[in-house]
Amino acid sequence: MNQTEIYTKDYCPYCHRAKELLSIKGIPFIEHDVTKNSALETQMRQRTGQQTVPQIFIGTRHIGGCDDLFALDEQGKLDPLL
Repeated sequence: MNQTEIYTKDYCPYCHRAKELLSIKGIPFIEHDVTKNSALETQMRQRTGQQTVPQIFIGTRHIGGCDDLFALDEQGKLDPLL
């Protein structure tokens, strides 16, 4: 199984939705909470080129945000990545 990582902020509803989907599907993930960690947020921006959360990785592949994760799942393309 590929490692799944998600960059989040504790007050972000999209982060909560993405984590809920991963949990429902039984996908273990590493959460990087950037709420009060500017160094981790800088790392996220360097890895993704994005400034918004969530930012999701499966293995080395950058999935994108919450909508991207749900779109992959709806298309049946999420499970094969795992």
